[in-house]
Amino acid sequence: MSATTVTLDDSTFDEHVKAAEVPVLVDFWAEWCGPCKMIAPVLEEIAAEQAGRLQIAKLNIDENLDITRRFGVMSIPTLILFKDGEPKVRLVGAKPKGQLLQELAGYL
Repeated sequence: MSATTVTLDDSTFDEHVKAAEVPVLVDFWAEWCGPCKMIAPVLEEIAAEQAGRLQIAKLNIDENLDITRRFGVMSIPTLILFKDGEPKVRLVGAKPKGQLLQELAGYL
């Protein structure tokens, strides 16, 4: 992880997402997931470019089963955008940067 992304877990998820002053895009990922590794640098770029407007957070599904189950994450990478503590958009699969930004634009 970098200075532009936050790592969440079952114990910090609710507090962090609800307290965030900007939308939070949570990346549900796993160490063994190839597409997750492909999308990681794209998310880092978006985090740096959208600093102050959007926060990127990562949640390892293998280590955080409660949150993973609560949001019904079945495939990874799954990206869920939370605004005001509520899920607004769910994106499944690795997507190019332009497509991600386009799908999130209405919430930023």
